Amino acid sequence: MMTPRQRRMTWVALMVAGVSLAAFFALTAFQKNLLYFYTPSQVASGEAPKGYPFRIGGLVVKDSVKREPDSLTVRFEVSDGPNAVPVLYTGILPDLFREGQGIIAVGQIDDGGTFQATEVLAKHDENYMPPEVAESLKKNGGLPADYSEYRKK
Repeated sequence: MMTPRQRRMTWVALMVAGVSLAAFFALTAFQKNLLYFYTPSQVASGEAPKGYPFRIGGLVVKDSVKREPDSLTVRFEVSDGPNAVPVLYTGILPDLFREGQGIIAVGQIDDGGTFQATEVLAKHDENYMPPEVAESLKKNGGLPADYSEYRKK
């Protein structure tokens, strides 16, 4: 038979184990749903994970948008200045998507080096650029003159 102190300690140990298990499951789920941001330069250098989803951002390269006839498939390139990554997306692009504009795409890099996008997000007004994209472009010298006064909203 257990003394009252031993019973109390058993309950405390079970509660600590339960909270620890719940925290482990929560962190594991959070880690699996986390999408890291990579620049085209990081993707080109092999820093981005293959086989795992992530976000890539930059400017849509001028004259790179190619639409496949009778399909929603679009091919384009995203650049941060020194490097560009080819992107393949099947779906309806945002209304604000166009060449020379900042975008963020969500997807995976395939074995051929093409980013297979599952979602494309475009900037939401004339003066805004996602901070990660703007910093990457600024760092790599790829920020066009008309973005020199971008605002963080």
